[in-house]
Amino acid sequence: MTKLAGVGAIVTGASMGLGRAIAETFVRHGANVAVCARDPGALAETESALRALAGPEQVVMSCTADVSHPEDVARFVERAGVALPRLDVLVNNAGILGPTGLVEDNDWEQWVSALQVNLFGTVLTTRAVLPIFKRNGRGKIINLSGGGATGPRPRVSAYAASKAAVVRFTETVAEETRGLGIDVNAVAPGALNTRLLGQVVSAGPIQVGADEYRRSAAQQDKGQAGLERSAELCAFLASAQSDGITGKLLSAVWDPWESLGSHREILATSDIYTLRRIVPQDRGETW
Repeated sequence: MTKLAGVGAIVTGASMGLGRAIAETFVRHGANVAVCARDPGALAETESALRALAGPEQVVMSCTADVSHPEDVARFVERAGVALPRLDVLVNNAGILGPTGLVEDNDWEQWVSALQVNLFGTVLTTRAVLPIFKRNGRGKIINLSGGGATGPRPRVSAYAASKAAVVRFTETVAEETRGLGIDVNAVAPGALNTRLLGQVVSAGPIQVGADEYRRSAAQQDKGQAGLERSAELCAFLASAQSDGITGKLLSAVWDPWESLGSHREILATSDIYTLRRIVPQDRGETW
């Protein structure tokens, strides 16, 4: 597994869950990896686990950082740039659930905080690496969209709004960097047994709604399946196999992403795997 041999990758929110799985998958594929998270204890444990997976020539480093703080992002990217032989990939995974319940009942500071981490954090790290990628003439940016990007999430409005915004931001930056050797894509990992899912279940059916609670509780009972496939999709998007595929929202669970390299010409001029408005004619109506 060497599809990322020598590649330098930054992964945010990597101390647990999907972020850690992505970092571990990248290391197994031969990448040099820099990870960040807010919890120094959990981050140190992740760094130790990554070093145990890494080969003697691979570089692993970590930096405690909150991606919603511009100074933290600047420090992390600077340190990663020094520690890693080169920087090629950014994975924006850091995210929080935010408040649950009806939007008018939500604590405003918590609602804003979800946007600051999920959306602003993605923007800040992207802004930090783009000058590097442009100088190098290459780069991969992978944004985790999560649930809410393609449909409403009642009683989880901050999370849903932030993740939908991440997808539109992804599409926009993909257009701004088209032709520069930089690919920018979003990943929908599907329902995973992560910390965020546990928070939804803990909130209960009254707070998050009966349907949301029922789906989340059923997923929690299924176990941890799913992290590996999402992590492998991120590895695909970080590799040369996905060169030229940009501005797309890909589902780790439902889309045949392993074969997309053979369709890159069509994808380059199509709105396949994008968020678009549906008009009456799309549904057979004439009005």
